[in-house]
Amino acid sequence: MTRKNESSDMKTWLIVLIALLDDVAVLILVFVVLWFFDIEISLPVMIVIGLAFGTLVFIVHRAIVPSLRRKKVTGAEGMVGLTGEVTQSLTPKGVIKIEGEYWKARSVEGEIDVDEEVKVLSVKGLDLEVKRKEL
Repeated sequence: MTRKNESSDMKTWLIVLIALLDDVAVLILVFVVLWFFDIEISLPVMIVIGLAFGTLVFIVHRAIVPSLRRKKVTGAEGMVGLTGEVTQSLTPKGVIKIEGEYWKARSVEGEIDVDEEVKVLSVKGLDLEVKRKEL
């Protein structure tokens, strides 16, 4: 496992633990209140509470981790890799249409004619850098 993967896994577990902090706080509060009123908890009840909490940790981990690793779909990161259609010739600047929206674009490989498909390489401010879509 690389150092980057280890760092990512540590970050993921830290986020999961932070998400579970309120549950831990409630559990501790319940035990303090029970101790304060001298209410004893039997071993089977403690085991059930432990299993329930373990199940909660598992479910939260399974719900949070995939969302942390998912590709960004908004902002500049979400634009990279999308394909669009040229509506105003790119010589090298022009306009393209992506998912119903018009964007100013600049071709990184020369002129591209109207109705050709292009792929977004990067976002510079509000302009997109594009190249012809490979077939």
